[in-house]
Amino acid sequence: MALNTTLTKGLWGSGYSRWGQVRPGTWLTGALVLSFLLLFLILPVAKVFAVAFVEEDGSMTLGHFSAFFSQGLMKESFFASLYVAFMSSIFAALIAVPLAYFTVRFEFRGALLIQTLGVLPLIMPPFVGAVAMQLIFGRSGTVNLLLNEYAGFTVPIMEGLNGLIFVESIHYFPFILMNLTVALRNIDGAMEEAALNLGCKGWRLFRRVIFPLAMPGFVAGTSLVFVKVFDDLGTPLVLGQTNLLAPQAYLRITQVGLEDPMGYVISVIMIVFSIAAMALSARALAGRDYSSVQKGGSSIAKRQLSGAASWMAYAWIFGVLLVVLSPHVGVLLLSFAKVWSYAPLPDDYTLAHYQTVIQDASGMVQNTLLYCGMAAGLDVLLGVSIAYLMLRTKLPGRKWLDSMATASLAVPGIVLAIGYLRLYKGMLVPGTEQLFTSTWVLLMLAYAVRRLPYALRACVAALTQVHASLEEAAQSSGATQMRSIRRVVLPLMAGGILAGFMTSFMTAAVELSATILLSSAESQAPMSYGIYLYMQSIAGRGPGAALGIVAIAVVALGTYFSHRLLAHNDKRFEQRAAIQLSSLEH
Repeated sequence: MALNTTLTKGLWGSGYSRWGQVRPGTWLTGALVLSFLLLFLILPVAKVFAVAFVEEDGSMTLGHFSAFFSQGLMKESFFASLYVAFMSSIFAALIAVPLAYFTVRFEFRGALLIQTLGVLPLIMPPFVGAVAMQLIFGRSGTVNLLLNEYAGFTVPIMEGLNGLIFVESIHYFPFILMNLTVALRNIDGAMEEAALNLGCKGWRLFRRVIFPLAMPGFVAGTSLVFVKVFDDLGTPLVLGQTNLLAPQAYLRITQVGLEDPMGYVISVIMIVFSIAAMALSARALAGRDYSSVQKGGSSIAKRQLSGAASWMAYAWIFGVLLVVLSPHVGVLLLSFAKVWSYAPLPDDYTLAHYQTVIQDASGMVQNTLLYCGMAAGLDVLLGVSIAYLMLRTKLPGRKWLDSMATASLAVPGIVLAIGYLRLYKGMLVPGTEQLFTSTWVLLMLAYAVRRLPYALRACVAALTQVHASLEEAAQSSGATQMRSIRRVVLPLMAGGILAGFMTSFMTAAVELSATILLSSAESQAPMSYGIYLYMQSIAGRGPGAALGIVAIAVVALGTYFSHRLLAHNDKRFEQRAAIQLSSLEH
């Protein structure tokens, strides 16, 4: 009996001690972060699931899913979405893998420029690039007009789902390129040398040694491409391909209404497949060791190509870059084109489209800066809070906050918007008669939730580089916890915080999936919605392209400053490390 009492007391005592170590401010911060995630991520998604599995009388059912798979249009949309996402991932890999391998494995003049140009497609909204691709590669586009005139045949690149796959793979292949480039650089050069000494060369060396060691980067990038394409809404709508899941979810909600369960069933399927793609990518790497020891060694060695091989490699890279950068060229030409129809190039040029944008869409630019700036600021606040709770406190369940915030990557924008409209249906803004769902605040919150993982990862990385002893030293000198965070931790995290802010800002600026449902009035619409509206008619494509160029400029500036901040942060890291080492020695 005494032994049981002692054990019980010890167990409860350790629990009380552990919980007692958590300060009231930490509890409050954790509660606020959890409340935000519940209100604007977990509950909206849960509402979508609830409607999909519940009948009007409140009883559980699978009938909505049976109805989904019994309709020919829905089954066609389901398999078409899988087909487009799968094929886009394959073609994206065919573009990215050789580009990454050539620039990392061999000596190339301008390798850094090549890799930079390869990432440029990401700064253009894919639905904007889709219009440009039609003008260049469409049935009456530049390429086919020239082929028909000089060779007597045309190539149906932009026909049907093939055109959608072409656009999506060109836009999203940089995800594979960036991840694979990092993975290739981290390979221990000694392993390649050992393979070469054993007679493994050329294609066999790549297939048996190099590519398997870089598999984590390849799988991460490819799964991200699959999820992005599977969830994309704007590009299929612009290309007129509505028989896919995301467009069907949008059409069911906007045309049939919020009470139609089919839109929610589609949303659940999209979430499930997004999560499944990420889970399968993790499972594919489970149980395998891809690590290599680089201490005392070097990364994968760069080698010289022979004359003929060098010319072939440069020709291939030039051809790839010519194709992947063609949307940028097409949008730029379209923004200045007075007339561009059934001709390889515009017949005449004008600045009228930019004048139209300045007169009619300047408010959209301001709205974009406001919404995305506030969303990025909220992401940084949440990212810093979650990172600090996870790495510097003993708050119970703190890692669940990180998991919940990161889970928003698997939630398509269209699904989150549907959840908001359903959950907050009929809710009024306090003190007014205005519906909460008709305000721009909900759109800003959707941006923040969708981009939170980007800022969170940047903040976690930045805080990881700040030694806890610096904060402890400040507190031992009499500073409160909040003062030590404000005067010590945050300044040392500044580079990562700013990089996270810019990443969230520039990716939110081209968001369309949530925007298209949550923009209730043109006066409150951001640039992405304005571009979509302009692109719906041939007469409006010129101003739409001009507004697209403005959006690209905004995102490009954000990318530039983000890279500058990251570079500056890297330089300061060595200084911080020296300071931390000095403080530890004392």
